Amino acid sequence: MHKRFLGVTVLIWALALTACGNMKSTAPEESTAEEEETVAEEDLTARSYLTGLPVTQEALQKRPLAVMLNNIKEGCPQSGTEDAAIIYEAPVEGRITRLMGIFEDYTKVEKIGSIRSSRDYFVYFALEYDALYAHFGQATAYVGDLLNSDRVDNLSGAVSGIEKPAANSFFRSSDRKPPHNVYLDMKGVTKDIEKFGYRTEYQEGFTPKFTFATEGTDEEYASLKDASVLYPGGKSSDAANGYSHVQARFEYNPEDQLYYRFQYGDKHIDETTGNQLAVTNVIFQYCHGEVRDENDYLAFGCHGDNGYKVQVFTGGKMVEGTWKRESDNTPAQYLDKNGNPIKLNPGKTWVCIIWDEYGQDVVIE
Repeated sequence: MHKRFLGVTVLIWALALTACGNMKSTAPEESTAEEEETVAEEDLTARSYLTGLPVTQEALQKRPLAVMLNNIKEGCPQSGTEDAAIIYEAPVEGRITRLMGIFEDYTKVEKIGSIRSSRDYFVYFALEYDALYAHFGQATAYVGDLLNSDRVDNLSGAVSGIEKPAANSFFRSSDRKPPHNVYLDMKGVTKDIEKFGYRTEYQEGFTPKFTFATEGTDEEYASLKDASVLYPGGKSSDAANGYSHVQARFEYNPEDQLYYRFQYGDKHIDETTGNQLAVTNVIFQYCHGEVRDENDYLAFGCHGDNGYKVQVFTGGKMVEGTWKRESDNTPAQYLDKNGNPIKLNPGKTWVCIIWDEYGQDVVIE
C-alpha cells in the first residue's frame, strides 16, 4: 500500500472504533474487532469536500466553521489548529500573518483559539466553502457592512460595529493577557447557531473547491519539479511581505509525505496536543494586494480571471498554474498549464495567500 494511503487506513480504523462504540447493537458481545471495523467502513461511503478522506454521508453534508486565529508571536501557540481541515494564511497590518482554520466536525474540537479579528479578504475565502464564520473584532470600516449583511452567517464577539453579537460563543482564558486570550466555547457556538437560525448543512448546489487524486494516480506529477522546502516570504526576516517577519516555512518529509510547518524560528505546534502542524498539501495563491490607509490595513483581490499564479505542492512536487474565481459564493479554481483542475492528495491543506507584488520574495528549494 502506498504510504500516502496509510493515513486513510488509520483514520478509518479510528473512526470505526468511535462509531461502533456509540452504536446500539444486538450482536453478541463476543463480536470481533474485524467485524466492527467492517461495519464502520461500510458507513464511510463518501469523500470529504475539504480533505478527500472517507466520511459518512451525514458528515459530508455538515457545514464547516471558519475561525479567525491569532498568529502574532505573543498569541502562539494556537489551540485546535491540528484539527483544521484547511488553514488559510494571509498578510495583515504590521506585516505579519493571520490564520483562518476551516473545521469540519468543529463540535468535537476541545479548544479553538486564540480568536482574533476579521478582515474582508478572509470572509471572502470562507465563503468559498459555504462556511459559518467566527471572529472577535474586525476592521469595521472595510468589513463591517459585509459581516452585518445576510451574505455572512457570522459569529462575532460583542464588539463595536457588530449588530448581532454571538453571546454564547466566546470566553477568555486566564493564562494569557488580552487580546490574546479569547477562545471558542463549542457548546456556546451550537447555541448561537440555533439562536440565529443558521444552516448546519451545505447549501443546495454547493460546489466543492478541491479536486482530489484517487489511488492509482500517484505518478501523474512524477516528472514535475521537486519542492522540499517552501518559504512563502523568503529566508529574510525583515522583508515587508507578511511571511518574512513570521519566518514561515514548510519542510517536506518523504517518509510520511507531509509538509511540516515552522515559524518564529521553531516548530509550529498545536498547544492542545503539542504536535507540530503538518499537512498533505500546501498552496501558494498569488493575489494582487494594496495598502488601504495609514494604519497599514491591506486589501487583496479574491475574485476574477486575471491569470494570477498558483503553485500547488503535493507529494514533494510543485504543480504550477493559474487561478480564477467567478463570484463570492463560488470557489476559486486552481488550473494547470493545460487548463485542467490541479489534483491534491487526500488530506489537510494549507493555503498561503501570496502578495503578488512581493512574489519575487518566495523561495522554493
